[in-house]
Amino acid sequence: MSTNPGIRPRAVYTDLDDTDFSAGIALLDSHGFDVTYLDSHDREVIVAGAVGAVALLVGYAEITRDMIERMLSIRVIALMSMGFNNVDVEAAAEHGIWVTNIPGAATEEVATHALALALHGARGLSFYGQATRGGGWNLRDTIVPQRLSETTLGLVGLGKIGSKLAELARPLFGEIVGYDPMLPDTAETRERLAAVGVRRASLEHVRAEAHVLSLHLPLLESTANMVDAEFLSAMQQGSYLINVSRGGLVDSVALAASLDAEHLSGAGLDVLDVEPPPANHPLVSHPRVLLTPHIAYWSGRTDAEYVRQQAQNVISWAETGAPDSPVVIVSEPKSPTPLVSTLARQRAT
Repeated sequence: MSTNPGIRPRAVYTDLDDTDFSAGIALLDSHGFDVTYLDSHDREVIVAGAVGAVALLVGYAEITRDMIERMLSIRVIALMSMGFNNVDVEAAAEHGIWVTNIPGAATEEVATHALALALHGARGLSFYGQATRGGGWNLRDTIVPQRLSETTLGLVGLGKIGSKLAELARPLFGEIVGYDPMLPDTAETRERLAAVGVRRASLEHVRAEAHVLSLHLPLLESTANMVDAEFLSAMQQGSYLINVSRGGLVDSVALAASLDAEHLSGAGLDVLDVEPPPANHPLVSHPRVLLTPHIAYWSGRTDAEYVRQQAQNVISWAETGAPDSPVVIVSEPKSPTPLVSTLARQRAT
């Protein structure tokens, strides 16, 4: 390939829906990239549009093994989310392709959203709001709310968001218990959890003791549908489930059945197993579910920061050989294209 400095490497955006990503385009352009926007989730459109490109910037499109094996020029796949389950990361690693995400940009927003759902559920606001709009007044739900200071908050996942939620919720709840299978039991971990008021316990203990249970785990093979009928039956009678992580953590049919039986008092969900959900999804119109449209991450700050970090991951890879926040670390990456090598030399001088 030519090393003519007049030829610029290509970066391709797949889909970003309503996100204003003009700042990302400007940032990439100012660092020597030609940028194309495909506006598509279609696999064939993406594969065709990525011909000759070195970077793929992805919103919600699925990037499969078959696609990766056909996009021969791609060196980095940059996501605009913390989650990365829409990319076959194993295939990317096998083909020497970096995959990046956006860690921590929306920690405060997602934790705040989870707390809002928790307080909403604790006070039964869906029931009373709907009853009042329907003309009712002196009504009482069959589920009696508990005093918040006598309520236990359970956290499944004690990473950045789970810990931030604990920090926000600590003055409000009587106790916070947490479980995380991926967190090492070290002095540093124990000190950090103590600082935000979390008592670490087994999963069995957390789901049995929590009046409000909030999920903060990634979607992996080991966590898919972990909240199934058996899990829900082990939760406390009248408890409330929150999910602001990944919809695939929860068996939707089992959750709907638990709500119908009034074993759980309700659920606050920002994510579903199918997005956007079909009209007949069992949780979309359930009277015991408060559903928001995968918006927990969103604020004026994060809207800009997600776009910036996604583009910056591509730029850092081009200029240093490694992106800022990889989820796939390439120990023996493909040789950089001559264009990118030239770009890095130009930026260094």
